[in-house]
Amino acid sequence: MQITFIRHLPTEWNKEQRLQGRRDIALAAVTEGSRQGIAHNQQQLKALSPFDMVLTSTLKRTQQTAHLYGYSFETEPLLDELDFGPFEGLPKEKLYEEYGEQWFEQPRALILGESLINLEERIISFLEKYRDLNNLLVFGHGSWIRAVISYFQYGHINHMNKMTVENNECITLTFHS
Repeated sequence: MQITFIRHLPTEWNKEQRLQGRRDIALAAVTEGSRQGIAHNQQQLKALSPFDMVLTSTLKRTQQTAHLYGYSFETEPLLDELDFGPFEGLPKEKLYEEYGEQWFEQPRALILGESLINLEERIISFLEKYRDLNNLLVFGHGSWIRAVISYFQYGHINHMNKMTVENNECITLTFHS
C-alpha cells in the first residue's frame, strides 16, 4: 500500500508556533508561496495518481487544503490530530518546558489530551482499515504524519518528535503487508 501524505497549509496558529491539536482552526490566507508549493506538489501527485481514495481528518484545515488542491475527499476520524489537551492554543515551548526530554525521547509514555499510545493505536487502526487499497492520498496533520513516519521506520512512534514535517509538505510511504 502506498500512502501520500500532505500536511495541511498554514493556519495563523502555525505561524505563531501555537499548538492546535483538535481545535478546528481554519487556514490562514493562502500566500503566493503556498500556491507555488501546491503547484509543485500537484506535479508529484500527477505522477503518483490515480488514487484509490482521498482522505482528510474531520478538521477543517485538512479539508480546506484538499479543496485548494482540487480534490473531493472522505473524512476519516482516525486521521485527527493529536489532542494536546491543556497545551492547545499555547506556544510549543510550553509543552517542551513541561515535558522536556521525554517529549523528544519517549513521547509514547505521555498523556496530554489523549495518550500518545492512543495516537499510535489510531495509526495502526488506520493502516489496518485501508490495507486492501493500493494508493491513498491523505491530507493530514503534523504530529500524526510524524508519528506514522516514525512507526513506518522504527515500528513505534517514539522518534516522531525528532523529525519535522512542514506545512504543505508531501511525503509518500510504501507499506508492505
